[in-house]
Amino acid sequence: MEKPKNQTVDSNQDVEQAQDTERKAHYLALLEAALYVAGRPLDINELCQVIGSRSKKKVQKYADTLMQEYASRNTALEILALKEERYVLQVKAEFTPLIKKLVNRPLLSSGPLKTLSYIAYRQPVSQKRVIDVRGQHAYGHVKSLKDMGLITAERSGRTMALRTTDYFADYFGLTHDISLMKKELKRIFGEALKDDEQT
Repeated sequence: MEKPKNQTVDSNQDVEQAQDTERKAHYLALLEAALYVAGRPLDINELCQVIGSRSKKKVQKYADTLMQEYASRNTALEILALKEERYVLQVKAEFTPLIKKLVNRPLLSSGPLKTLSYIAYRQPVSQKRVIDVRGQHAYGHVKSLKDMGLITAERSGRTMALRTTDYFADYFGLTHDISLMKKELKRIFGEALKDDEQT
């Protein structure tokens, strides 16, 4: 006995809907895995590559869905949308001070961290000024910080003007607004320098 035509259409739609739901769950899981493994902000082009799609709009929709899912979970992790179509998976700011001692390898040792904090507080600051204050070893610090993408150097007369990058702000969970950032820095670097004095 043949199925009525409408019933066949309905069952086909059910199968397609189930496949769509499965595909969406797979893409969300891929994006989550990519953000977790990267440990840094990923831009929309990188996320497109992860799920093999050329449609930025579609990938943005998936990323926003994932971000909302994290927000509704009420856990210690969050996904944030940053400027220039970038997304990052990170620990919420209120948990950072409580867990920072568990991090095995700090991003920077105290010397480069002090040089970075000096640059961040006084940016834009000339490289000559940084070397005068921090000593000759700061040349190595500046090179490392540039290689890590935490600072940029632009030619300014006979010296270089140093300033922090967007990646620096994203990594430390800071605003991109320099004047507001300087207030936030006092809290973060102040603690780091106190820790260093105790050792």
